[in-house]
Amino acid sequence: MTMSEEKNISGSILPGGFTSFQTPLPRSMSSWDKRKIELRRKLWRLLGDLPELFTPEVVIQQKQSKAGYVLERFTFDNGIGDTVYGYILIPSKHKGRGPAILYHHYHGNKYKSGKEEVITKAFSKLNFTTGEALVREGYIVLCIDAYAFGERRFQGPASEKESGRITEVSLFKMFLWQGRTLWGMMVRDDLLAMNILLSRPEVDPYRIAVMGMSMGSTRTWWAAALDERIKVAVSVACLTRYQNLIAQGQVKQHGIYYYVPNMLKEKIDTESVVGLVAPRPHLTLTGDRDAGSPADGVRIINGFQEYLYKLYGKPENFRGLLYQGVGHQYTPEMWEETLNWLKKHL
Repeated sequence: MTMSEEKNISGSILPGGFTSFQTPLPRSMSSWDKRKIELRRKLWRLLGDLPELFTPEVVIQQKQSKAGYVLERFTFDNGIGDTVYGYILIPSKHKGRGPAILYHHYHGNKYKSGKEEVITKAFSKLNFTTGEALVREGYIVLCIDAYAFGERRFQGPASEKESGRITEVSLFKMFLWQGRTLWGMMVRDDLLAMNILLSRPEVDPYRIAVMGMSMGSTRTWWAAALDERIKVAVSVACLTRYQNLIAQGQVKQHGIYYYVPNMLKEKIDTESVVGLVAPRPHLTLTGDRDAGSPADGVRIINGFQEYLYKLYGKPENFRGLLYQGVGHQYTPEMWEETLNWLKKHL
């Protein structure tokens, strides 16, 4: 494993006046297992004073027969009075318990979209609907609206007086005042959705994957890092090492939701968070021209994972691809890699 890019940045003074740091490589599988316990504890603390997780009571609002699948529109209360809206797609010929995917939608400033991503053509390079493509491969697919998106874009403290981006910022401020983080509340909702997925009689609890592109990618590696019930992960874009992002002056590439306080104080950067997924199968797909995921940082993150998976004796369970000349996109080549990974590991 080469860490040349990290060596170049490690120890230097970055914008903001802080000294960059290098995540130490564990010497053994057991040492990383011990570090994982402490790291998860720290991450939960940094996410704020979050309400406890539970399995919500789901209300099915509508059920429709589609071409090759059944679409259910559902809602649940997340325990603090906010209604979460979601879709679940179930193959029409489904029998018994099958593999399932918790699908995380992207950001892209498309606040009206949210969960609609799984039933509409959302990506310019993909001439199909990702959720429908997955369900036709035999996967059960669940997707919820994140805070400020879809049917939740008016769910801020000002209700319908604000929407979308302004709702997002207001929620960030309100949760901070409450001792929480917007990101923590978003991840919490995703794990509540995971609990719902696991409670479904159609779902094999030992065959659960998470996936997403852009903000959906970040939601994916955070969820997989914090919840070991997730067996497989696919992260497309948004594989961001914060020190490299800052060094390149690209903090603006991500919304306010993307930042968790005191990670610098704890000497935690993305390679450590993503490292909590090991040794479970994890695929990362990133373009080297994606300004929000500087390529030098992506190489460090992927290199760190390759080292960890070799420690576990499971190098085949990690694959990190950096595509030349590709920006912040989900390409047909990436989609093919996604399907192959799910087929192999799920």
